[in-house]
Amino acid sequence: MTPPEMRAAFFRTFPGVAPAIILSAIDQTITATALPAIAGSLGEVESLSWVVVAYLVAATIAAPVFGRLGDAFGRRNLLLAALCLAACGAAISATAPRFEVLIVGRLVQGLAGGGLATLAMALIGEAVPPRERGRFQAWIVACFTTASCLGPLAGGWLTEEFGWRAVFWVLLPWIGLALPLALRIPAVPGHRHGGFRFDLAGLLLFAGFVGPALLALSYAQRLVLSALPMAIGLALVAALALHLLVRQERRVRDPLLPLALLAEPTILRSNLMTACAHGALVALLTFLPIFLQSVRGATPAGSGLLMLPLSLGGGIGGLTAGALMTRTGIAMPFARWGLAIAAAALAAIALFAGRIPDWEMAALFGLVALGFGCSYPVVQIVVQVAAGPARLGAAAASVQYARTLGAAAATAMLGALLFGTLAAGDAEVANLFAQLVRRGPGLLAELSAEQQTGLRAGLGEAFRSAFLGAAAMAGLGSWLAGRVPMQRLG
Repeated sequence: MTPPEMRAAFFRTFPGVAPAIILSAIDQTITATALPAIAGSLGEVESLSWVVVAYLVAATIAAPVFGRLGDAFGRRNLLLAALCLAACGAAISATAPRFEVLIVGRLVQGLAGGGLATLAMALIGEAVPPRERGRFQAWIVACFTTASCLGPLAGGWLTEEFGWRAVFWVLLPWIGLALPLALRIPAVPGHRHGGFRFDLAGLLLFAGFVGPALLALSYAQRLVLSALPMAIGLALVAALALHLLVRQERRVRDPLLPLALLAEPTILRSNLMTACAHGALVALLTFLPIFLQSVRGATPAGSGLLMLPLSLGGGIGGLTAGALMTRTGIAMPFARWGLAIAAAALAAIALFAGRIPDWEMAALFGLVALGFGCSYPVVQIVVQVAAGPARLGAAAASVQYARTLGAAAATAMLGALLFGTLAAGDAEVANLFAQLVRRGPGLLAELSAEQQTGLRAGLGEAFRSAFLGAAAMAGLGSWLAGRVPMQRLG
């Protein structure tokens, strides 16, 4: 395939998958700044985390389903189905009269989001040869990281100007744009043999593992001892379901999760690496607004500007790594050194956050995102090459649910680090932080000057531990990148 032919093949697919990948990315983060308004409107402060957890559970379960069905029946048709599902979920969430209905809407949105992310990546892999995917996959990474980082800013502005329901209404015109563009993607037949049977038992057991596992992390993230027994109980249920799932997948002909594929060293270590990298980035996006507004005294608008380099840096990192992969054939070293740079920048933030001006802090955020961004196209392409054309969907799905589980685990771990550091100091400050996590930075306006001063001092030390924890995750990801057998694309 000549370069002009590759460009033509890519741009027949890219306009159809770009809106889908942006939708799946922004849907995960746009609700973050709307949560306090949702709590005030629907009166469910204690259950508010379900708005996020329901989406994560559904997206994780949907990723292998859409990946497996896309491999068997063709990916374009499954992408269209996922977009229709996303529209239904957004409409349900926007019109929800009660909190329970909103959770149903978020579950539907999660099912769609898991499918969109998986199928978009697989469709790019379907359109261009492996060696050339870096150049083009980077555009998808730029879409993903930019949408992820701009989600909280867009959600905050929409909620302030039009109310929290606008966060969901705004998705419908975007889906309306995405559907006709998706129809322009060339239809490629699936790879299925006669007598293909969907692994329903595997799906139920996978749901039985993912749901309790993410809920256990959610309970652990509440930062109160009374939630510990429920977290442990859910973790035991998840462990049992995982044991039964492995037994089921080993004996069926068409497994939902191809264990032999997932156990290949290149795919296993690549997925562990991206779980560390993506988990650290999502955890940072979760807690940074609290840090910037409560510790550094930034306004909501100011904190949004300080976080903007996270969006720009991620896109630049993805585009750079993708272009260099195409030119040189080198893959994992870019992820390894990118994550090493991110780890060093996070360590610098931990050590010097109290002594550097805002512009230097923003520059370090950009460096962190640049390093993380280098890993995204590398993982997708290496995993796809290792899996082969017939298993592109399953490979893309494995990356998707590795990132989702990594994000949930990393957010819980960073929350535990923050709370543990605070609890070792002042119990009142620890209690105020727990309320900040549940209600958002708007709580600061309700505190006295003395409480704000104490909270700022305590959080400054606690966030030092959290940034060091994120640096350790990035460092572990860098080490794993060096352990992946496939360092070059050939």
